[in-house]
Amino acid sequence: MKCMECGAEVTSARETFNYKASGLPVTLVNVEVRRCKACGEYEVVIPRMEELHTTIAHVVIDKKARLAPAEIRFLRTHLGWSGTDFAKHIGVAAATVSRWENGHEPMGPQADRLLRLMVLTKEPVSDYSLDRLVGVDAEAKPATIKLAASKNGWKAPALALA
Repeated sequence: MKCMECGAEVTSARETFNYKASGLPVTLVNVEVRRCKACGEYEVVIPRMEELHTTIAHVVIDKKARLAPAEIRFLRTHLGWSGTDFAKHIGVAAATVSRWENGHEPMGPQADRLLRLMVLTKEPVSDYSLDRLVGVDAEAKPATIKLAASKNGWKAPALALA
């Protein structure tokens, strides 16, 4: 293999590499690193990047302690949202998300749990869109729910809420 910078020969070895995932420090063990001895350039081969980021997200949400600013930022970007989009989904101002991610204000326990739940449910669930959370009213109103019994269980008509 040739170096993309200087054209010299590149060597390859398995190493431990410190990776930054949206500012979150992650140590990758036994990854291929290609190095050029002539100019010092290197390239890290990270296979299945999407799977790696999903694994990182699940490790983060499994921890017992509250989410740290870098973890909040990583999880938000993992979900594919801008700060403004995330704020709309979680029901806070964009400035609040910025304060959480910059460490100026801790994320509350309810928002912390909601973010973890979003990470768990965004990809696998296909019949419930998280976009529904954007339209949730601030005012609490009791719902009248209509369901019909059938041989196969309970069914909700198209307009189940009145």
